[in-house]
Amino acid sequence: MAISNHIVFFDTTLRDGEQSPGCAMHHAEKMRLAAQLAKLGVDIIEAGFPIASHGDFNSVKAIAETIGRGNGAPRIAGLARCKKVDIEAVAKAVEAADRSRIHTFLSTSDLHLTAKLKITREQALDQIAECVAYARTLVDNVEFSPEDATRTDPDFLVKALEVAIQAGATTLNLPDTVGYCIPADYAAMFRMVRERIPQIDADGIILSAHCHDDLGLAVANTLAAIEAGVRQVECAINGIGERAGNASLEELAAILTVRKDKLPYDHSIVTTELYKTSQMLAECISFGAAPNKAIVGANAFAHAAGIHQHGVIANPLTYEIMTPESMGVPTNSLVLTKHSGRAALAERLTKLGHPLDKEQLLIVYERFTDLADRKKDIYDQDLIGLLHAPVAETASVS
Repeated sequence: MAISNHIVFFDTTLRDGEQSPGCAMHHAEKMRLAAQLAKLGVDIIEAGFPIASHGDFNSVKAIAETIGRGNGAPRIAGLARCKKVDIEAVAKAVEAADRSRIHTFLSTSDLHLTAKLKITREQALDQIAECVAYARTLVDNVEFSPEDATRTDPDFLVKALEVAIQAGATTLNLPDTVGYCIPADYAAMFRMVRERIPQIDADGIILSAHCHDDLGLAVANTLAAIEAGVRQVECAINGIGERAGNASLEELAAILTVRKDKLPYDHSIVTTELYKTSQMLAECISFGAAPNKAIVGANAFAHAAGIHQHGVIANPLTYEIMTPESMGVPTNSLVLTKHSGRAALAERLTKLGHPLDKEQLLIVYERFTDLADRKKDIYDQDLIGLLHAPVAETASVS
């Protein structure tokens, strides 16, 4: 069976994202964000971990009953350990959705099996077979994740995946749970699995990537996985998640949109909703995106250096590879600092209703640079004050 070029976006902001410090959300916040994720166009919302608490169960259930119903509604998933009680909780929580999924997982690395689970490889295989098969009796769409896949013995990883397929798994997610991989390693693992388990491609089983950002490579590793045959990417808004976070949904969507020349894959993300979604998440949790965060950070489309500002005024393409509007950002911005040039100063004063001729601009620019050496933040009222203030007065402003 030919592999589709469509990339499925599996959003885990409400599950893995919420598990990270400072990211807990109340029921109303989860509902609001889930509705926005649907508007953003994500294919699957992992709405939570229903067994974790009554609150989490109720939120997943409410999302399934509302956001998970109707034309074009996303598939609603819940996470479950390979335990019947977990699986039953997910099945009950997502049952109202038009399309649902049970996502179940079990560690497969020897480190996890011995230190955390204290079970043998054989016991792990039995547990995978039993629980995936049970999940499949409750829903027709089951995802299995061998936790710590990237540190699992390759032969045992293949065996675990074969068992999961036989038990009825329709999606196989191979997570880089601890963010240890580099792109070449992660891609090689997926190529190995596809080569050794031909049934994956023959039966149209979806391979999924779930990367953590401990080495800052979550997005790079996910892209490498796509080129190795992965067709589902697990990610979160603003890259939130355990420890250093997950692969950033907005970065992946922007890359696949802007670089279609090298990455000819389709997706359903509405990129003009990215900034709004990022801002909404920031309102729900304890922090927003870092200023230098790609796509949605405050500085992503801001220009402070004079050379850059002059170029952007002449033609934004000189320093912007995409328009801010295409990512849902209202506009770019020229930030006036000591590094700014005359072009940016002239443009800002013109917008304030004070166009200057060349000679006037030279005088005001000298005043501006003197002030900018002494004051970090330059406001519009400062600029207007420079129009008539003597140079000596500008030096005293702090």
